[in-house]
Amino acid sequence: MAKRKERVLKNANLKSGDFMLVLLSLALVIFGVIMVFSASYYYSINEYGDPYHYLKRDLVWAVSGVIIMLVLATVNYKVYEKIAVPVLVVSILLLVLIFTPLGVTRNFATRWIGVGNLTFMPGEFAKIFAIIFVAWFLSREPDRIRSFTRGVLPLVALCGVYGGLIIKQPNLSTALTVCGIIVGMMFVAGLSWWYIGGVIGAGALGVAAIVLMAPESEWMKRITSFLDPFADKLGDGYQVVQSLMALGTGGLFGVGLGRSVQKNLYLPEPQNDFILAIIGEELGYVGIIGLMICYLLLIWRGIHIAVNAKDAFGSLMAAGITIMIALQVLMNIAVVTSSMPPTGVTLPFISYGGNALWLFMGSIGILLNISRHSAR
Repeated sequence: MAKRKERVLKNANLKSGDFMLVLLSLALVIFGVIMVFSASYYYSINEYGDPYHYLKRDLVWAVSGVIIMLVLATVNYKVYEKIAVPVLVVSILLLVLIFTPLGVTRNFATRWIGVGNLTFMPGEFAKIFAIIFVAWFLSREPDRIRSFTRGVLPLVALCGVYGGLIIKQPNLSTALTVCGIIVGMMFVAGLSWWYIGGVIGAGALGVAAIVLMAPESEWMKRITSFLDPFADKLGDGYQVVQSLMALGTGGLFGVGLGRSVQKNLYLPEPQNDFILAIIGEELGYVGIIGLMICYLLLIWRGIHIAVNAKDAFGSLMAAGITIMIALQVLMNIAVVTSSMPPTGVTLPFISYGGNALWLFMGSIGILLNISRHSAR
């Protein structure tokens, strides 16, 4: 009876969660469904003979993503602290399984595991698994981040394991995102600027070495096409050129929702990584600025939750999730505007894809639970 009373009192002290975070997330998802339908309309007709093919699938993922968010918002985030090590092992095993007969190859890349008609991307889930483990690792002994052997070296090695397995798929963008999340969480935990410079420098040298060792590789072509996409506008620079044309056509206020020209089989798979170009064409720079304001507010709420979390584990997990969202937004904008080589990184909550949407909605659910347990 006493334990039950204590449990009731404990639940009564919980906050309802960050309402603005929920509102922003749902607004982004709804906007994403609308833009996926608009961007994929003609491509969907051409590929499947059904203009609503991608819309129907995206709606299923959006609804199930909201359910995942609501469920995880009720799960005490302290549970993840107890399963941090098993989660790390599982994530690495899943990445290894990609190179077995279970691996599914699409567009010359093996990034999926297929079981029957179900496929999923271990690289996407590696992001949240890495966040959980690093939050546990750094919160268990907060002082270890100041030690090279006990704190920095193990996490750099973890970056190497994750990065190596994901690059081998090949999937450079996800590898950069996972490693960026880990380094960002190390910085939040108190990593020295000298170490940060060293880790980033070592990572940059590693990527450069991989690219230079294979001068005829796809990555090298992407780098050279990024430097001057118009030099090969019908070849390796084609997608970026079409993206820039879409953004230029949109101007300040856009050509109107649903009236994009570049989505008419000019920009390949416009509902995926380059959906921001269609948003810019249809809604103009005003639409893009509005979208960026939503992302900034979402990131601000994530930082607020991280700062006000009641313990180091919750704070680091919230920081890791916020870093993940911010990194992907920045990388996607950079790719679409030809500010960095095309990497295949999705725009959070907007781009078509069930794995990514579930990941972000589930992450928002975890953030909500952390905010519920924060001090009033």
